[in-house]
Amino acid sequence: MTEARFLAGPLGSEVERALRRLAAAPDVVHLAVMPDVHLAEEVCVGVAMATTRLVYPAAVGGDIGCGMAAIRFDGEAARLRDRAALLSGLRERVPRGRHRRADFCPWPDDLDPERLSTPTLGALARGDGRAQLGTLGSGNHFIELQVDGDGALWLMLHSGSRAIGPAVRSHHARGLVGLDGDEAAAYVGDMEWALAYAEANRRALLARACDAVSAALGAAPVDDSLITCVHNHVCRQQHGGRALWVHRKGAMPAAAGQPGVVPGSMGTSSYHVEGRGNPEALASSAHGAGRAMSRSEARRRISPRELVRQMGEVTWDARRAALLRDEAPGAYKDIQRVMRAQSSLVRIVRRLDPLLSYKAT
Repeated sequence: MTEARFLAGPLGSEVERALRRLAAAPDVVHLAVMPDVHLAEEVCVGVAMATTRLVYPAAVGGDIGCGMAAIRFDGEAARLRDRAALLSGLRERVPRGRHRRADFCPWPDDLDPERLSTPTLGALARGDGRAQLGTLGSGNHFIELQVDGDGALWLMLHSGSRAIGPAVRSHHARGLVGLDGDEAAAYVGDMEWALAYAEANRRALLARACDAVSAALGAAPVDDSLITCVHNHVCRQQHGGRALWVHRKGAMPAAAGQPGVVPGSMGTSSYHVEGRGNPEALASSAHGAGRAMSRSEARRRISPRELVRQMGEVTWDARRAALLRDEAPGAYKDIQRVMRAQSSLVRIVRRLDPLLSYKAT
């Protein structure tokens, strides 16, 4: 087993133990640790791992297909004067949690619930899957309006597979378990379904968010500026002359020239990047700033007033400060240090600064 680390600072003892446990798991042949690495259930967020035969659902995690989308508008950010009105428009067009039946999004033709491996998963897809398609999840999922160095206005969003991803992960394995043969094939099939669902969810969210921006500013999204990427998945790839199962949990694919989006935290800068294809990193990079505090620690240490202070001039719903303390900028690592630590993994294309943040709780 080989290992490569691209760190933004020292690791805590619990993270070190989790990484050692993962490195010692059967059939793990390479482990790449990203600068946004932090503790999570069974497998740390911010790792890319390769196996020859076994597939580990825990090394993908529950939010299968979680990823980013970013798109530029044809108007300048300076036109965004009434940010409060736009935030209200986003709340109206992009619901949190789930839709009422009358507001369900059109169901994509390629998402046949019968393709899932069990009737239970199929029923979940037909129920919660339909109700949640085009809705914003909680935690670190968000929609943000940003300005780049040329004054252009960008929209960025972060979302995943909602209820279906955790259900797929729990159905196939609990704990750090490697699957082989038919079990692995069944998991991969369901995971690919969840990947497609997550992409459909991002498309629906993007369309509704773009409608809100267009209604407020009269600006249109520029289709060929769209950037998308996924950071929770497993796929078969060639590395070092052999076929491997590459697992990424909170790690973004970063093949040479591949575009990507690396968000900071609520209230801090984000980056558009191109991959460098670093083989030691399994052609991967950090997927964001990464947590510096657990959610419970952040809720203990960061007050609503402190969150308001940290957000500065960014427009957001400060009435919900008590519920968003665990998403405060101070609960995350310094995105600048993360980007410096992964200079051999990606090339920065542009930096973006936040203007408005819309989050669910």
